[in-house]
Amino acid sequence: MSSELIVDIKNIVKKFQDFKAVDGVDLQIKKGEIYGLLGPNGAGKSTLIRMICGVLSPTAGSGRVYKYDISKDSELIKERIGYMSQKFSLYEDLTVMENLRFYTEIYMVPKNERKERIRETVNMAGLQGKENVLTKNLSGGWKQRLALGCTLIHNPEILILDEPTSAVDPVSRRIFWGIIYKLAKRGITILVTTHYMDEAESCDRVSFIFDGKIIGTGNPKKIIEEKNVKNLEEVFITFVEEIYGKKITDSFDELKFISGEH
Repeated sequence: MSSELIVDIKNIVKKFQDFKAVDGVDLQIKKGEIYGLLGPNGAGKSTLIRMICGVLSPTAGSGRVYKYDISKDSELIKERIGYMSQKFSLYEDLTVMENLRFYTEIYMVPKNERKERIRETVNMAGLQGKENVLTKNLSGGWKQRLALGCTLIHNPEILILDEPTSAVDPVSRRIFWGIIYKLAKRGITILVTTHYMDEAESCDRVSFIFDGKIIGTGNPKKIIEEKNVKNLEEVFITFVEEIYGKKITDSFDELKFISGEH
């Protein structure tokens, strides 16, 4: 893993009227790193990701993706990233091959490179033999692989995955993560949000976000040892309890905001 910073976010804030969705977040991600962003629904994960992608402008603070300013260079940032959400942005009435061809046009892949890019993507995602299948007839796992392929068709240097495995079975999740490890070894930087703690423990580093704030960061195995707990869900709960000074009985997925109670 390189020491080069690909994402460098400093004290970033995003307000929607009087509500702070992201509140003074610092985030640094290195080239080739698999970085997990963990938090319950409503914690600020998606808002933070949209600012990193250049889709939303921050209310305050600063940030760069590569050398590009997230407030001023959004179009240049979009050219360098691949974004995949849990909803899989695919065209159901197109075949696998037609979707891949369409995305080479969307991402303006040079015409003389499209055939080779598609071949490489089919091989990377294990889609051989599925090229002429209508996307609507694919299982969730195969749609997931196709969506990842479409996201990577323009050779992005950073891959942003927002809950990418929430709609697929455990076997498909495992296969998907096998592909992710291979991409990281090729030097692609990966930022992923997930509710699955076993996935998060496979990341190089993770940050826990709650109530719009980063409440803890570190290597998964090390922070589990430091907190003397069994898993990352317990680490998260421990961080919240330390900050708010009260015992939390909810699980990670059920955790409700308590910021107005202290």
